[in-house]
Amino acid sequence: MELSHRTIAAIGKYQLVEPGDLEPGLVLALYRQMVRLRRMEEALIAEYHPADEMRCPVHFCVGQEAVPAALSMLLEPADYLFSHHRSHGYYFAKGAPIRELFAEIYGKATGANGGHAGSQDISHGASRFFSGAILAGAVSIAAGAAFALQLKRSANIAVSGFGEGATDEGAFWEVANYAGFKRLPLLLVCENNRYATYSDQLKRQASDNISARVRPFGVTAEQVFGNDVLEVYRTLKRAMEHVRSGAGPALVEAYTYRWNSHVGPEDDSSNHYRTREELEFWKANSPIVLLEEKLFERDLLTAAAKGQLEAEIADEIAGHFAFAKSSPFPSPPNWRRANADEATPLADRLLGSTAESEFDHFQPDARLEPY
Repeated sequence: MELSHRTIAAIGKYQLVEPGDLEPGLVLALYRQMVRLRRMEEALIAEYHPADEMRCPVHFCVGQEAVPAALSMLLEPADYLFSHHRSHGYYFAKGAPIRELFAEIYGKATGANGGHAGSQDISHGASRFFSGAILAGAVSIAAGAAFALQLKRSANIAVSGFGEGATDEGAFWEVANYAGFKRLPLLLVCENNRYATYSDQLKRQASDNISARVRPFGVTAEQVFGNDVLEVYRTLKRAMEHVRSGAGPALVEAYTYRWNSHVGPEDDSSNHYRTREELEFWKANSPIVLLEEKLFERDLLTAAAKGQLEAEIADEIAGHFAFAKSSPFPSPPNWRRANADEATPLADRLLGSTAESEFDHFQPDARLEPY
C-alpha cells in the first residue's frame, strides 16, 4: 500500500509491529528510549506552567518518539545530526547530555549552549548535534557537512531531521538536486506529521508523498509508518547502509503525528484545524503502546519490569531538573562575539593560499586534504 496520511487513517488499529529477526535486547532498548523521551517531554510540559521558569519557546515531540529512538541505536559518534526547531528528540538521538538540555531551556550557564540558545537552536558540538529555527536550515547545513565529509573521504555521514513543512522551501529541493548530483553522504529524515503549524499538507502541496518526488533527483527514498519503531529502525538502517556505502543520498519519509500543540504546552485547538477523531486515532497508535503490547504478548516485558523502568526514568528526570534549577544564570555575553568571530585562522589560511585568478569556471573540482 502506498502510504499517505489519508491511507494510514483508514487502517484503524495498526497490527503489524513484528520483532522478527531483531534481537530482544535491541527491541527492549528501543522501547526504553521511546519511554525516556516521552517522559522527559511530559515532565517539561508539566513544569513549564505555572512556574514560568523556562523562558523560551519549546516545540515538543510527544507522539513522535520512534524516529529518535531508532536513530539513537544507529548513529555513530562521528556522524553529524542536524535538526529543525522540534529539536529534543534529535538531541536525544545523538546521545547529547540531557541534563544540559534541561539547563539550556532554563537559560542556565550549564546548558548545552550556556543558556543562550534555548530549545529551538540548541546544539552540542562535542556530540556533533546542531539544531536551528530556520525552516529547511537543517537540510541545507547538513548538505554542506556531507560535502565536507565527502571531500575529506570520511566514512561518516550527515543526517538531517525535519518535518514535511521544510519541503515548502526551495532550499530543500536545491539540496535534493545537489546531493543527488554529487552523491553526497547525506541521509534526509522527514517526520511527516501532516501539519505545518495549523496548515494541512494537502492544503499546501498537491501530494503528501515527498519520497516519490525526490527520486528523480537521484535520492533513494523509502516510506515507513513512523509509529512502528521496529520498522522505522529497519528502514533507517537500510538507508544508512546505502549512504555509508558511497551510493549517494537517501530519504526516509516517516508518517507520524504530534499530539501536542505546534509550540508550547498550551492547547492550540481553538481554531479546530484537526479533529478529535484524528487525534484519538494517533493516540491509539502511539509508538510506545504499539511496541509495549507486542512486548507483553511475547513475554519480553512484565509489569514489574515496566514499573522498574518508569521509576528509573523518573529518578533520572528529577536529577535533570535539580541540576537545571540549581545552576547559575550566565553572565551577560559579549553580543558582538556571540554573532561574529573575529578570529578565523583556518579560513584565513585557506583563502590566503589561493590566488584570486585561480577562481574561474575552468578549475577542476578541489580535493581538500584533512588538516
